Amino acid sequence: MSFSRKVVCPYCGAVNRIPGDRLDDNPRCGKCSKDIFASRPVDLTSANFHSHIANSEIPVLVDFWAEWCGPCKVMAPAFEKAAVALEPNVRLAKLNTENEQQIAAQFDIRSIPTMILFKDGKEIARQSGAMMGGQIEQWVNSQLG
Repeated sequence: MSFSRKVVCPYCGAVNRIPGDRLDDNPRCGKCSKDIFASRPVDLTSANFHSHIANSEIPVLVDFWAEWCGPCKVMAPAFEKAAVALEPNVRLAKLNTENEQQIAAQFDIRSIPTMILFKDGKEIARQSGAMMGGQIEQWVNSQLG
């Protein structure tokens, strides 16, 4: 028997409980019927940040970035690729630090891009600076053991 996992819908924000052995079966949200995993990062804002971090029982990797940041733009395709590779075991998300300065300050973001890996609502690892290719996946996997 597999343990179920709570996962937040990237579209409507509903918390869905999904059997662990069904995460790979393209689960759909019980509220809005959209795919729970879209193989792309979720956009986080002050309205949904806490819910995704606190209510998700799979790890969440957040890329803190800004539109004006050159290294952030260079890393964006690698982060998108990592979403395809790491879902459904890890949710990838992006938070624009210019739009959400209060959250960036709460997590003491001093340089961007900075990635923070959350598990069970708590920060477990942090990496500043752009990563390319499979480096993001390798870093996440090394942190999760």
